[in-house]
Amino acid sequence: MGNRGMEDLIPLVNRLRDALSSVGESCSLHLPQIAVVGGQSAGKSSVLENFVGRDFLPRGSGIVTRRPLILQLLSDNTEYGEFLHCQGKKFTDFDEIRKEIETETRRLTGSNKAISPVPIHLRIHSPHVLNLTLVDLPGITKVPVGDQPTDIEYQVRDMIMQYICKENCLILAVTPANTDLANSDALKLAKDVDPQGLRTIGVITKLDLMDEGTNARQILENKLLPLRRGYIGVVNRSQKDIDGKKDIKEALRAEKEFFLSHAAYKHMSEKMGTPYLQRILNQQLTNHIRDTLPAFRSHLQSQLLALKKEAEDYMQFNPNDSARRTKTLLQLVQRFAVDFDKLIEGSGDKVDTVNLSGGAKINRIFHERFPYELIKIGSDEGKLRTEINYAIRNTHGVRTGLFTPDTAFEAIVKKQISRLKGPCVKFIDMVSQELTTTVYQCIDKLSSFPKLRDETERIVTTEIRELETKCRDQVMLLIDIQLAYINTKHEDFVGFNNSPQMHNHSNTKIAARMGGNQGVAPHSSLIVIRKGWLTINNIGIMKGGAKEYWFILSAENLSWFKDDKEKEKKYMLPLDNLKLRDVEKGFMSSKYVFAIFNTELRNVYKDYKCLELACNSQEELDSWKASLLRAGVYPEKVAVDGQGNGPPENLSDPQLERQVETISNLVDSYMGIIYKTVRDLMPKTMMHLMINSVKEFISSELLAQLYALGECSALMDESPEQQQHRVEVLQKHAALKEALAAIGEISTSTCTTPLPPPVDSSWIKPSSLPKNSAASGKPGIRSHAPPVPRVPSAGPKSSPNGSRQPTSQQNRTPALVPRRLPPAIPSVK
Repeated sequence: MGNRGMEDLIPLVNRLRDALSSVGESCSLHLPQIAVVGGQSAGKSSVLENFVGRDFLPRGSGIVTRRPLILQLLSDNTEYGEFLHCQGKKFTDFDEIRKEIETETRRLTGSNKAISPVPIHLRIHSPHVLNLTLVDLPGITKVPVGDQPTDIEYQVRDMIMQYICKENCLILAVTPANTDLANSDALKLAKDVDPQGLRTIGVITKLDLMDEGTNARQILENKLLPLRRGYIGVVNRSQKDIDGKKDIKEALRAEKEFFLSHAAYKHMSEKMGTPYLQRILNQQLTNHIRDTLPAFRSHLQSQLLALKKEAEDYMQFNPNDSARRTKTLLQLVQRFAVDFDKLIEGSGDKVDTVNLSGGAKINRIFHERFPYELIKIGSDEGKLRTEINYAIRNTHGVRTGLFTPDTAFEAIVKKQISRLKGPCVKFIDMVSQELTTTVYQCIDKLSSFPKLRDETERIVTTEIRELETKCRDQVMLLIDIQLAYINTKHEDFVGFNNSPQMHNHSNTKIAARMGGNQGVAPHSSLIVIRKGWLTINNIGIMKGGAKEYWFILSAENLSWFKDDKEKEKKYMLPLDNLKLRDVEKGFMSSKYVFAIFNTELRNVYKDYKCLELACNSQEELDSWKASLLRAGVYPEKVAVDGQGNGPPENLSDPQLERQVETISNLVDSYMGIIYKTVRDLMPKTMMHLMINSVKEFISSELLAQLYALGECSALMDESPEQQQHRVEVLQKHAALKEALAAIGEISTSTCTTPLPPPVDSSWIKPSSLPKNSAASGKPGIRSHAPPVPRVPSAGPKSSPNGSRQPTSQQNRTPALVPRRLPPAIPSVK
């Protein structure tokens, strides 16, 4: 038989499907799929076969459908079937289709009633069907048999939920007439995912098998146990009819005769039977297509707009045109140069709001990482004084010196200057690495042409390495220049006459050396160096545990507040005698931690000897360390209080003690000049010799070196993935335009079937649903599959029309099944 009631929609759906055949599922119209849900031997497969009009599904007792069967019906001029696992083979005999389904089922599940969630895909072409998808699901079972697992009930329910949770799925809740409708598992599952009853249609089968003197009239009239869309009764073929090869057409005639001749059903025979059920589905499909078209048109237009620029570029690119390939090469290299320049200069069209990149990271290296590396190499005061002591005594030799030797001063200063080579080399490496990373970011856009990408990467990274070597040589030259001549006439150098004045100003001296602040500054307590969120990490659980506060660092203290409104101050910690210490990151911690402690072993905060502060990233940690350096809080090994921990000095001679103190002050003064010079020259050197040179090379010389390879044509060979992507984009663009044209010609003035008013369906006991699901009245929002429903309490209950439900049926409590968490409901594609 044919589905003639649906023929009016076939031209519309076919035009859209033809237009979108090359687009893929992302542009699918999402036509409704019909899922048939019910218990074992409820007649699900018979209902499904009546939709198709052919006899092709396996039959038998117990659980016959042991794998989901996804049945795709496609309107075609010829009638045949084909399986996804047997591509290229056409089945014109529907008995062979049945045998193939049984064989494929046994292949995964065996022959002893086991089930599998892996679906079988069957596509049937026929001139008598509408393009839609039908799903035949395993019957709901309670007790495992054969090779079935002990949790078979949960597995079947989970499998059914994967399909009926989708909003484009019509649910046919099939229940035999000779069982208690109030305990229908199919209706309970439908209620879980469709609480408003918008997609659920009740189907009552086996009306001809009810006990003599009983009927389902009140149920079919929707008076007893009502559903919003009501019930439709059908009479399927019996197992005897199936074994006797009774034709479906003959079965439909017998079904019609049954309803016309039965005293309880003849007054509503026009609203019973398989043909009427098909007309109801036809109305649902019509309404769905009509309601979907406006949103679908907008969806297609947005996709077409997103593809327009890329499709136009591909239309202009002809892989066989050498002139076009050369032009594309030129455009790609120019785009690469522009992208690199924008990432370095910070003027990109797309600004990263999540991470630092390119020029911003290099700026952080200039002004945070490099100063921090400089301070880390500084010797502590005790070690410096010990070295000065030995230098003075070695300079005098066997003699007793009366004056402070300048040779000892020069020896110590040169040793301190030589130690700058390590941080400077590390600085060059960090900038070089960031430049290489920036190149990789920009070169990803050349991935469509693998050879071009590889050659560009090789040429540019080679140039960066060469410039890195040149820059390193220049920096070493700058340090050697500083070592070549110690300029004691520098205007900022205190000299021997002023050195005693610096004896009691060591903290200020080092802060000036490292901070490099110029001019008259405001009062230090008013200078805010940094603000931000930090977590105090070492507070015990009994005292509240780790907690996040808003910290403000000034030149004299570190304060923290409850929040960034800065109204409720929690504590203010003076920076005097504070030091910085690194703390290893915990195994399970995602935080980056550093600690602050007092050099005089006093409590820093309440009864805590140190304060552990945690950040969310390494960049944030480095930034806080650099800010603390500006405030005069230095790493643990840098002592600024003049009380070193080195070997004891031989200061029994007061004259030697004065000489050590004098040279120490002179070294600090001169090194302050050196540090300031190096901090100023290093970024300038890197910009001139590396960063600007790389930008100039990419913009002016890269293209020439690519041409010099002599393989310009080979450079523009597309990757197989890119070729496929280009073809798909062009096909998708054409399909979208064709689909929009087809929709523009469709009249949406189809006849609307009004939605029935809501009914009291509280008689269905749904499973416990998560919040914002069924309880919210928004069936379109799903988070997790509903769990298995609880067993309802026994006892009689009145139906909405006041009639009493049979207590004998309700008191039958099914066996409890151990609960478990169901899987998440998949998103609808």
